[in-house]
Amino acid sequence: MEKLVFECETGNYHTFCPISCVSWLYQKIEDSFFLVIGTKTCGYFLQNALGVMIFAEPRYAMAELEEADISAQLDAFNELKRLCLQIKSDRNPSVIVWIGTCTVEIIKTDLEGIAQQLESQIGIPILVARANGLEYAFTQGEDTVLASLVDRCPKQYPELVSEMESLKSHPSLVLFGSLSNTVVNQLNLELKKQGVSVSGWLPSQRYSDLPVLNDKTYVCGVNPFLSRTATTLLRRRKCELIYAPFPIGPDGTRAWIEKICLLLGIIPNGLEERENQIWLQLEDYLQLIRAKSIFFMGDNLLEISLARFLLRCGMIVYEIGIPYMDQRFQKPELELLEQICQKFDLFMPRIVEKPDNYYQIHRIRELQPDLVITGMAHANPLEARGISTKWSVEFTFAQIHGFSNARDLLELITRPLRRNES
Repeated sequence: MEKLVFECETGNYHTFCPISCVSWLYQKIEDSFFLVIGTKTCGYFLQNALGVMIFAEPRYAMAELEEADISAQLDAFNELKRLCLQIKSDRNPSVIVWIGTCTVEIIKTDLEGIAQQLESQIGIPILVARANGLEYAFTQGEDTVLASLVDRCPKQYPELVSEMESLKSHPSLVLFGSLSNTVVNQLNLELKKQGVSVSGWLPSQRYSDLPVLNDKTYVCGVNPFLSRTATTLLRRRKCELIYAPFPIGPDGTRAWIEKICLLLGIIPNGLEERENQIWLQLEDYLQLIRAKSIFFMGDNLLEISLARFLLRCGMIVYEIGIPYMDQRFQKPELELLEQICQKFDLFMPRIVEKPDNYYQIHRIRELQPDLVITGMAHANPLEARGISTKWSVEFTFAQIHGFSNARDLLELITRPLRRNES
């Protein structure tokens, strides 16, 4: 029986910069303020990539390092204190999150030490998250922020809430991963139909509403790039981690809910019918992509889940490039992908970690796939050579989780194919 093939080409991280996580996290944690500490290049990136609206006064800012900072002529503590006092005066957030960039990493600024001292002086919690492009891929910026939030979560419920929690028929369940409020409500509702009550989400909408995490808490992720957060929850809080495929596509969503129910001691009900109903609703899109081929260059770490869903849709997946993969955290997802290939007698894709773009371009030229999921840098050159592309960054910002959003996911995938046909 054919098995998945894993390769590693040790190419660089050809991905969007991880500091871009600020763009969705500042909106998710409504009483936060994000301070990105880096050079002018980081500032230009944020301004161009995220479309900063000056008049909207977004709840994030840039602490620009000058030459004097880099050559250690200025005292980082006093400079950061001045900025944080200004943030407190202007915005008064419940938490300030410092995002460390490549330059901060290279000049070895002790952000954690400074934050600890400053926090007691200004009276606002300061979190430090390393999101430098040297060590992290695009979406791993969120992973480092959530991992730093774990230590700030309470360990026990207040007495009244504790009594209410004890009345539940199953242990406490906390889901981790930043999704829009609409998708959060959809997933909560799907679990509620199975008799599962979600105790909280990490991150929460407000810093003051962070979920209780202890050795009696069951936790489950919604995105494949959150392996550091999962490890932190296991090691620091001794939580029970539910390893499951991720709720992307009808197949993934069903498997995710079933695994949660299984470990909470609940018998799932009507999930097969729910999944089949969604597949029927997708049939018009499925006709467009059946037997079409796709190639993932690798960017946002959603590649395995997307490939698994598209294989189930009947596509041929030549290669799944992925910047980084924690095989332990993604094990259920990989097993589901393998099962789908074996069940439907599909071509088993090769999985390439840290792919080298030079070799990938040669493979794309040779294979001539119908669609390539790629980062922004390679989209136009590939289009110029007659190969249809889709930006991987779009899947990060779109609502693709759960049963309800499978149609939106296929809308994204089929758009370039439909454009070609018209």
